[in-house]
Amino acid sequence: MTTSARILIVEDEPKLVELLTLYLEAAGYECHAVFNGNEVEQALTTFNPDLLLLDLMLPGKDGLTICRELRQHSQIPVIMVTAKVEEIDRLLGLELGADDYICKPYSPREVVARTKAVLRRYQQPQAATDNATASGVHIDETRFLAQLDGVTLDLTPVEFRLFALMANSPGQVFSRDQLLTLIYDDHRIVTDRTVDSHIKNLRKKLEAIRPDQDVIRSIYGVGYKFEEGGA
Repeated sequence: MTTSARILIVEDEPKLVELLTLYLEAAGYECHAVFNGNEVEQALTTFNPDLLLLDLMLPGKDGLTICRELRQHSQIPVIMVTAKVEEIDRLLGLELGADDYICKPYSPREVVARTKAVLRRYQQPQAATDNATASGVHIDETRFLAQLDGVTLDLTPVEFRLFALMANSPGQVFSRDQLLTLIYDDHRIVTDRTVDSHIKNLRKKLEAIRPDQDVIRSIYGVGYKFEEGGA
């Protein structure tokens, strides 16, 4: 099967790059690799990838720095790859805008499966919402555009999905399990702290526009809901 999706592999271990390229190309993806974090910016321009497979530990710029800088101007999906298994490292990568993470050692088949899942979520066509679904909210899912009180929100793909889900159903309480299902549709085991981390970052961006209102409200022991008029 052939797909037009292009994968940029940022990894400093040549044998891993060779293995990943072999499996991803067999799955129909076009691959390009760089071995130094300082080469990523140029590769983004020349290769124009649809997804970034980004190692955490790299010569030059490290993966977290690259992800942080990338999210200032791009919403390209990012899968972080790391040999660090501490939960704080995983959450830090997600807070900076990564869509997923994979821990070394890993199966190349798992990488292909995760790549397919992230691209499927990101590229899935969705109907546009042309009118405000809640007071001051405008969401256009086909253009990946979210606004609050006329201000465009700079959201990561995960934050956009969370915001769209809750804003489309103001007042409805969503459990962490429901929100995790939205973020990760491949039934992996992740902690509640993961969704809490995304909500924390989303709240900061909403509070910058409505500093005196709790736009996303925590319901103790249950989950979260979007307050139509703030709280």
